[in-house]
Amino acid sequence: MAIARFPSIVIDCPDPGALATFYGAMLDWKVEIRPDWAEVRADYGQSISFQPVERYTRPVWPGQQVPQQMHIDVMVDDLDAGEAAVLELGATKHEHQPGTTFRVFLDPAGHPFCLCVD
Repeated sequence: MAIARFPSIVIDCPDPGALATFYGAMLDWKVEIRPDWAEVRADYGQSISFQPVERYTRPVWPGQQVPQQMHIDVMVDDLDAGEAAVLELGATKHEHQPGTTFRVFLDPAGHPFCLCVD
């Protein structure tokens, strides 16, 4: 028996508003920004929150000098169209691309995320 409907993910970052704006635009979710917290929320309730961390250190991927900490897989219909859209929003395509059904990008705070097709 589930005790909750949706888990919420909280991501450490240097600028919660900027990262929420990035993910809100990518996922087409509502963005709420407060001075010390930001959140994106889907119409059906799922959310991702962002909290500020002093002296934030960007992850180093695929190495483990600074572990990736987390990553999000985002399903898309077309990898090329998805890539163009996230690059326009401020993502960076990582030089290491280990697969053919997904592509690895870094969000503006350096967290890896993947665009994936089935």
